[in-house]
Amino acid sequence: MSVAALSLLGARMLATAAIVLAASLAVERVGPFLGAIVATLPVSAGPAYLFLSLDHPPSFVAGAALTSLLSVGATAAFVTAYAAVAWRCGTVLALLAGLAGWAVSLFGLSHISWTGWTAFASSVGLTVAAMVATAPARRQVIPKPPSATALQIAIRACTVMALVVATTLIGQALGPGPAGYAAMVPVVFVSLIALLQPRMGGPAVAGLMSHALAGMLGYGPALLLLHLAAEPLGSGWALILALATCLAWNGALIVLRRALG
Repeated sequence: MSVAALSLLGARMLATAAIVLAASLAVERVGPFLGAIVATLPVSAGPAYLFLSLDHPPSFVAGAALTSLLSVGATAAFVTAYAAVAWRCGTVLALLAGLAGWAVSLFGLSHISWTGWTAFASSVGLTVAAMVATAPARRQVIPKPPSATALQIAIRACTVMALVVATTLIGQALGPGPAGYAAMVPVVFVSLIALLQPRMGGPAVAGLMSHALAGMLGYGPALLLLHLAAEPLGSGWALILALATCLAWNGALIVLRRALG
């Protein structure tokens, strides 16, 4: 890479890390439901797609969004597998179980031919199935976690910056499909589990992850819209519409939660 390219990549890493750190710290300062909703905002995928749109044409972004739809379903499998073992396993084993569920699901989904609409239906169906499967975890009493230490904050920043580098390099080397998968790696969920389970316990964090599935449902229509609108409207407008869809969905969940008491 040239000096200019390395400088741009460094700026992207720092900007993305700042966004994700702000979101993950917010999770620790509000209740479990609101924390889960914050965790499902597109704080890692959003910047990743922004940078992809700066480097590639709208057709590339549309193709990446299609594979990201499949990653939503794989993330639901990650949460289901993690919640199934977090009750009785330590952080490392529970995370490995979740990542195994994510990888196996993504491998299976990637070997099927999809359209935008069928990928959307798959992502929603798998997320709803995960919500049903993890319902017992949502009934757990979830305490407010203690504040993160400086070391833990640094670990979060490094994890997110690594995702930005991986997404950028994968997009340049392998094309839109792998870039779409990379953009939706559940880096926020992984970092939250790694930092919170040792302090809160597996059942509580499994409950937090299960609450987050409701927010994950918003990624389905957002990514479908990005896939369909990137070429006719341009990447910039499509990204704005996708972000607005995510924000509207999470806002509606908060309003509904308060209305139901």
